[in-house]
Amino acid sequence: MTPGARVEAAIEVLAELAARPRPAADALKNWGLAHRFAGSGDRAAIAGLVYDALRRRASAAYVMGEESPRAIVLGALRLARALELEAIGKLCSGERHAPASLSEAERARLANANLSGAPPHIAGDYPEWLDSHLTETFGAERAAEGAALAARAPLDLRVNTLKTTVEKATAALAHLHAKPARWSPVGLRIALAAPDKQPPVTSEPGFKKGWFEVQDEGSQLAALFAGAAAGEQVLDLCAGSGGKTLALAAMMANRGQLFAHDEDPRRLAPIHDRLKRAGARNVQVRSPRGEADVLADLVGKIDRVLIDAPCTGTGVWRRHPDAKWRMRPGALEIRVKEQAALLDQAMRYVKPGGKIAYVTCSLLEAENGAQVRAFLARTPGWTLVPVAEVALALGERGEALRAAALVTTEGMLFTPRRTETDGFYISLLTRR
Repeated sequence: MTPGARVEAAIEVLAELAARPRPAADALKNWGLAHRFAGSGDRAAIAGLVYDALRRRASAAYVMGEESPRAIVLGALRLARALELEAIGKLCSGERHAPASLSEAERARLANANLSGAPPHIAGDYPEWLDSHLTETFGAERAAEGAALAARAPLDLRVNTLKTTVEKATAALAHLHAKPARWSPVGLRIALAAPDKQPPVTSEPGFKKGWFEVQDEGSQLAALFAGAAAGEQVLDLCAGSGGKTLALAAMMANRGQLFAHDEDPRRLAPIHDRLKRAGARNVQVRSPRGEADVLADLVGKIDRVLIDAPCTGTGVWRRHPDAKWRMRPGALEIRVKEQAALLDQAMRYVKPGGKIAYVTCSLLEAENGAQVRAFLARTPGWTLVPVAEVALALGERGEALRAAALVTTEGMLFTPRRTETDGFYISLLTRR
């Protein structure tokens, strides 16, 4: 396919999403099935264009003066890909399945693309109804924080110290230009420019040997600050597919006992193969079994519970840009109730002196600090671990991270703008 044909295909996919809202991955898959002549490189390039357009949907429509799929893709080429008018004009030649030639109005809009004076939700590329919530967290900086969330994320890896060292993993991935992460002592980062195809790291020999896992640096930090230690009894209450479970197992050096649980057994399904590949031998997977309480024997015995709480996912919009436009106000209310129930459940398992690490990938105060304050208000016998003490887990690097993050009394919030990670929040609570 020609570059212009790829642009036209991206417009078609966005039009399909507008007609039938659903995850972008589903629409891209359907397009690929209907256009089997497109090779893997074509499909990857089209997906990149679609996701860039979704990341910059609001600002692209603003500079183009309309919200049509064509306008959004053209605006994204200018804003996300930084293409000049002449380059965009060549892509829109009207030849060989390329988009129709630019109109005079489109040329004028692209030549003068400017977001000065745009309202915060446009400049920050987020739904307008979320503006009050993001104002609560970031104040006047909300547009800048949103704009950072509209950029493409890098590819981050966590080195599995049960199998190898950071130095060996870095050498094994030298051909992909992997560099040590800024904050995580076990992190590697592969930078990606907007047009770049993500390298297939899961096909690397090192991945198959269990040397590393794909995991954003912010997620790695959340696991590190949870503070699991060798010999402890630890419960990952919302383990999902096991990303943080694997990180905790490495921190514990396979000593002690780690329990992985999730209320949805389908989310837990991939964890078994991942544990085997990683060489994590101190993990018990506790899958739900009907009405039986599979965690009953852990009540009052756990040193540390990690709650990687279900949330709105506002902190990972770089990776799932379509999700922010599908999010509705009712979703926040549902998540807040779920999080409160998980905190109340988690405290049952913690022994005196034990801790709860409460983590979300959300930027919203209702899911973060407000949730922690509400738990402390209704639950006697619990107190906060000071953020300065939490940061000590990374030594001097932790102090620098604390200075970069958004810190409140209850916890720390990492964001792409402040820490160059996905958006993650962590609060540590202890049972007196």
